[in-house]
Amino acid sequence: MDITFTKMHGLGNNYIYVNMFTERIAEEKLPELAKTVSNVNTGIGSDGLILITPSSIADVGMRIFNKDGSEGMNCGNGLRCVAKYAYDYQLVVNKTSFFIEAKSGVVHAEVHVENGKVSDITIDMGEPRLEREKIPMTGNEGERIINEPFVIDEAQLNITAVSMGNPHAVFFVNNIEDAPLHRLGPIITDDYRFPEGVNVEFVEVVSKHELNFRVWERGSGITEACGTGACAAVVASILNGFSDIGEEVCVHLSGGDLYITWNKDGRVSMRGPAQTVVTGTFHWE
Repeated sequence: MDITFTKMHGLGNNYIYVNMFTERIAEEKLPELAKTVSNVNTGIGSDGLILITPSSIADVGMRIFNKDGSEGMNCGNGLRCVAKYAYDYQLVVNKTSFFIEAKSGVVHAEVHVENGKVSDITIDMGEPRLEREKIPMTGNEGERIINEPFVIDEAQLNITAVSMGNPHAVFFVNNIEDAPLHRLGPIITDDYRFPEGVNVEFVEVVSKHELNFRVWERGSGITEACGTGACAAVVASILNGFSDIGEEVCVHLSGGDLYITWNKDGRVSMRGPAQTVVTGTFHWE
């Protein structure tokens, strides 16, 4: 079976994109395909698979499969790449402003074009969800988890939990280089207190307009960038009094910078780049 694909990345967070307007792949084969294409040795090599699909409620749809084959709810870097793809390949005709349907809901995308090429993309990521049952995280319904003590593997941390359509556990540290990402990331992501797993972020506050950020993604491990995680980090920074609502914050990820604003209307906007790496045909037996 030959599958036409495009590899794209947002700040190094790279996925294999398949245009389901033209391709046909059986539903039951998608998890295995995600694992196969993600393998750097025997596949293409990526953080996962993203399908660009028709949608009955938006201009285009998006489905995300992690490198372990599990299906994700949302992906900020993926949304920016899908927006660029939709514009570049004219899935949206004569539009720079349009809507994308993800599993977590419909978001608004705006591509910024310079000299006929997409320079960066702004995504309206919607309102963060802060109550325990919406993360989800065990505990009393209706409570918010802000700077709450969190003991894991004999480490004593403080957690702020945010959902951006997918769950995030944010931990503030004094120095990002000393963050225990490799040791605690894989333990926290599968901790029993998160019944659906969780993305794990360690964040250093440089100033109220600047954060350093590292991430362990649920289903993928350490990645260069996580757009929803950057949004969650800024929301957490504001909830803890480190940053201000309505003011743009630059988040320094391993792969580059994202610009996040938790607007006064309650919605979070994300601005950043997306790039096409290669297009080709994947031969899958």
